[in-house]
Amino acid sequence: MGAGKSSVGKRVAKALGVPFTDTDRVIVREHGRIPTIFAERGEPAFRLLEADAVRSAMSTGGVIAVGGGAVTHADTRAALSGARIVLLTVSPEAVAERIAGSDRPLLASGGLDAWQTITDERAATYAELAHIVVDTSRRPMSHVVADIVAWVRDPNRGAP
Repeated sequence: MGAGKSSVGKRVAKALGVPFTDTDRVIVREHGRIPTIFAERGEPAFRLLEADAVRSAMSTGGVIAVGGGAVTHADTRAALSGARIVLLTVSPEAVAERIAGSDRPLLASGGLDAWQTITDERAATYAELAHIVVDTSRRPMSHVVADIVAWVRDPNRGAP
């Protein structure tokens, strides 16, 4: 959450000449605002919509940005099977600027403390799924994108 998945993903897809899908945007387009879905239907219903969006994006291919909590749902993890997964990380100091004034439902009451708790709870799952980890805290986006593109083109080069 707040690591730059959409911004980085869009640029990586452009550099690779492949489609880009932001599953959160797909959900918003098809079902309405995410905070509204959380408020009216709850997180479990949202995670089902998210799993469907990920499955659909996987069938299209290209670069897919999934919400930070997507991997908490077994159906989403199954849909991502076989994908090369990049985990973008961000420090608490850097994310504080990025999430200020956010309408993210899981941060509604708690802000940075909630972000840290959520990040800590998901850390083991992220570590299990990620093939490489790229920190976006203070590096220019162009460097982050270049590192990921280089890894996609040559996965044997290892993490940046």
